[in-house]
Amino acid sequence: MSETKLLREIQLACSRGDARLWRNNVGRTQDIVPPHRWIHYGLCVGSSDLIGLSSVIITSHDVGRRLAVFAAVEVKSQRGRATREQQSFIDTVSSLGGLAGIARSVEQARTILTL
Repeated sequence: MSETKLLREIQLACSRGDARLWRNNVGRTQDIVPPHRWIHYGLCVGSSDLIGLSSVIITSHDVGRRLAVFAAVEVKSQRGRATREQQSFIDTVSSLGGLAGIARSVEQARTILTL
């Protein structure tokens, strides 16, 4: 399965229930109007293909209160590898308490989105 098809499958399957994922395209293009400046788009270089929120219930301090946790899913084909920047983004999100990882299937994406 192509990475694009897998990405769409993961986004649709995991954006139900307690999670929402949005496509995050990262890149740059040149403006067609002079002076033809470069326009950068996306969250940041290395940011994951899918970003979003996953809802969790805190069980000790805020009993019963639902909170959203930042989530980042980098989608890769079976042979795909994360760049250094992508792995750094995943590591940063994880170290700050977010949910992040590389998914090669819907099941792996669901695992990432679960605390």
